[in-house]
Amino acid sequence: MIDIDGTMTEQESREDRFRMLVCIDGSEESYQSLRYAAKMGSGVDADIVLLYVRPIDQGLRSGGLQVRVARENMLDWGLELPGTKYLKKGYDVLKEMGIAGENWKEHSYHSGVEGDPLGDNKIEYINEDGKVIVLKIKVATDIATGILEQWELGPYDIIILGASGRWRGMAKKFWDPAVAEKVAIHAPCSVLVARELDVGHGHLICTDGSEKAMKMVRKDAYLASRCECPVSLMSVALDVEGEDEAKANVEAARKELESMDIEVENTIVAVGNPVDEIVQAGPDYSVIVVSDSGKSGLKRFFMGSVAFKVLQESFTSVMVVR
Repeated sequence: MIDIDGTMTEQESREDRFRMLVCIDGSEESYQSLRYAAKMGSGVDADIVLLYVRPIDQGLRSGGLQVRVARENMLDWGLELPGTKYLKKGYDVLKEMGIAGENWKEHSYHSGVEGDPLGDNKIEYINEDGKVIVLKIKVATDIATGILEQWELGPYDIIILGASGRWRGMAKKFWDPAVAEKVAIHAPCSVLVARELDVGHGHLICTDGSEKAMKMVRKDAYLASRCECPVSLMSVALDVEGEDEAKANVEAARKELESMDIEVENTIVAVGNPVDEIVQAGPDYSVIVVSDSGKSGLKRFFMGSVAFKVLQESFTSVMVVR
């Protein structure tokens, strides 16, 4: 049996690639986020992994499926088992956008999962330039766990997922945070949570002048440049006395981006509650960009931060940069 996610040598070879994990659940939000990923990952150095997570078994054992036949048909897209049609639609989106094409080498992989008759399955497409597109159905106890487990098999530069909460095939318990929030809290890489994502209106990068925020400014500017998205900057002062400092924060970030030959389209300095001011400015942009607090996932969950409050309250897409 072939190991579904390859050897350590293959993982090491991925480190010089720009790798995106795009979570597909069949919702329109997930396909909007895929279109954004396609624009960001159009270069030959970028790989796109489409992931559908399904619960262990999901009634397949009781359905009496003949496992070998079911698996072979699924990998040929002949049998629409859970997630297959969603991933195929995602691949069709990439073909329509010119990201995927004909005559790519195709490889199918399977890995057994205890308690599930079909296990993990993926199809990998590789073109002559070495660009990789992967369609993967992963089995896990819950959606967020499956996404985070897939990150561990990466590495990935960014996880992109829709914020609809309408994840198929699994009941959401009343005490669970939204899947997107759980992934954003615990993922070690940057996470983009897409809400009606329109790629044409640019990134609003929010900075507080800290060293961590400046690193975020540089990193997101690189991500924005990959999809040719314009960049704007924002800093919020808690009161009038802090307004000069907020202006200085924006100016320092602007100079940093100029040194990277990246033009800043607009700058915003506001006074008030940072979460409220950022959320209010957000609808004019495709993505609000905020930096992680640096706390552990557990501390972020209990203590909160501006980044995660913006993620919870925003009407537009939010990227938490790490």
